[in-house]
Amino acid sequence: MKSFRFIAFCLVLSAFAALVSGCSEVKKTLTSETLLVKKIESLPDDFILGCDVSSLLSEEASGVKYYGFEGKEADLLKVLSDAGVNYVRVRIWADPFDKDGHGYGGGNCNIDNAIKIGERAKKYGMKLLADFHYSDFWADPAKQQVPKAWKTMSLTDKTAAIRAYTKESVERLKRANLTLGMVSIGNETTNGFAGETKIANITALMAAASEEIRKASPETLISVHYTNPESVNYSNLAFQLAIANVDYDVFSTSYYAYWHGTLENLRSKLGEIAKSYGKKVMVAETQWAYTTLDSDFSGNTIGETVNYDKPYAFSVQGQANMIRDVVDTISGIEGNAGIGVFYWEPAWIRVPADTYEDSLKLWEKYGSGWASSYASEYDPDDAGKYYGGSACDNQALFGPDGKPLESLKVFSLLRSGNEVENRVDTAENALIEVKLNNEIVLPETVDCLMYDNTVKQLPVVWDVTEERLKEMSASPVGLYEISGVSEGKNVTLTVKMVEENYVENYSFEKEDRSVWVIENIAGGDQTDYQNKALDAFSGDYSLHFWNAEKVGFDVSQTITGLKEGSYTFSIEAQGGDVKEGALLYIYALSDGREYRQTFDLTGWKDFKNPTISGITVGSGTVKIGAHIEANGGAWGTLDDFLFNPEK
Repeated sequence: MKSFRFIAFCLVLSAFAALVSGCSEVKKTLTSETLLVKKIESLPDDFILGCDVSSLLSEEASGVKYYGFEGKEADLLKVLSDAGVNYVRVRIWADPFDKDGHGYGGGNCNIDNAIKIGERAKKYGMKLLADFHYSDFWADPAKQQVPKAWKTMSLTDKTAAIRAYTKESVERLKRANLTLGMVSIGNETTNGFAGETKIANITALMAAASEEIRKASPETLISVHYTNPESVNYSNLAFQLAIANVDYDVFSTSYYAYWHGTLENLRSKLGEIAKSYGKKVMVAETQWAYTTLDSDFSGNTIGETVNYDKPYAFSVQGQANMIRDVVDTISGIEGNAGIGVFYWEPAWIRVPADTYEDSLKLWEKYGSGWASSYASEYDPDDAGKYYGGSACDNQALFGPDGKPLESLKVFSLLRSGNEVENRVDTAENALIEVKLNNEIVLPETVDCLMYDNTVKQLPVVWDVTEERLKEMSASPVGLYEISGVSEGKNVTLTVKMVEENYVENYSFEKEDRSVWVIENIAGGDQTDYQNKALDAFSGDYSLHFWNAEKVGFDVSQTITGLKEGSYTFSIEAQGGDVKEGALLYIYALSDGREYRQTFDLTGWKDFKNPTISGITVGSGTVKIGAHIEANGGAWGTLDDFLFNPEK
């Protein structure tokens, strides 16, 4: 009898020891034979290596399956945890459903969704960042819509509503017994919050929300979240929060290297906040593409183009380099003020369907696309027109098959580093501009990005005949492509055939822009010469415009010394959020006559090419320009002003 009791006791003790061991398991550093990761010295043990997984439940409901590195199907959150991720971020919308219960999409991310993901994350030792948008759908710099239920409220009533909603939501999260590490008051609130655009109203609402969070969960960090560190005065934002007595712990920003400037600037901006206001700082969103190809029949925010300003290769190694550098930048901010980095939606991949039509059915039913058609009632100007699938499947850390990319291992390898041969990662596409009927001289080398993100000029072999080059030279204005190979990597040369152009500094690339006149300004800051290749049609610069109240200006140049004859004038323009009643046109004034051509703006990178033909010039002088008159919030860029002689 004593022997039986002893055996039973040992079995119980063994089981308990196994349970304790499982709960306190130290994650093993993963290994990689192909990924180069430079070690980050003195990375704090508690540094946040996070991922936003807001779309997870909708993806799973749509049939998406995820796998571990060993090839077996697994819980996504376990795969992330095993790869070194210690925090998950989940967006929370107040009521992302129509009156019939149809979800708006984007994961249908309400408080219930956050609780379910947070509970699962806790099982794998991960904390939750609850990202309250205080909206029923996407909140970002371009839109901060108020929840439907608060639409007609005064500021006083909205303040009471935000208190009640925040208190109830945080208490629900606490009752769920998940590990609530942080709560964000809003998402990318640079230009507004919960339908408010005046800074006093914004900070009043934020102060009310922070008070309720602090009371409901005193140990939880409170974050504020902004974006555009390359252009926004973060110190001024922090000052406004301070004078309004907004209680928060973490000043966070989005940082997408496509748009948001250098890491040196990011470090400087956040370092100043930490030093002057005693706040912790972090990156709440970042992302990078491993390919320009789309896998889900729905366009991506980052696609194929010839003018990306790319600090990294569009590759798996490029993703790892970007993540590593952002973590290094934030962790290196003086005083250990930088506490973490979150990668945005690494698992938002294609749903299992072979056609657009079948994919759409899943997006509509389960909300696994960025927006469903049902969102049109709340967001008619954006989601109502462009609803569809994932806009970032090519920036995920999982392939279309649900298997992790090697880049996911970077989180585990940051502290130890991983040395592999430094070889060519990608050969970068090239662009040359040639005037019609001139010789096309092909470049002998192209930029090749190495695994360590250095650039080497390496020889290239182009697959084109002399006969074909002569044909291009005599062809109409347009873009022509030539394929090539450098160090075994495919590369494309885009040849831009152009006519003789009489507009000086036509693409704003030269620093002296005095030839351009900007007048008839509606008020406030309207334009700037923006150094951002992604928003330019060619080169790095374009004339960017935006204003919160009203957009309105003319940009023009007077050209002299022209020969008598007939000419064509055109520009390239892209932008969005233009409402009915806007007036956008290009014009030419010649010999007392005005020529006009209207155009519209329908989205980012959707360049319009308004053109005026048959402009008669007799006096030798013409004034060309563009007139922009639109609602507040409209935005865009103008580029490549061309005034060409007609043959």
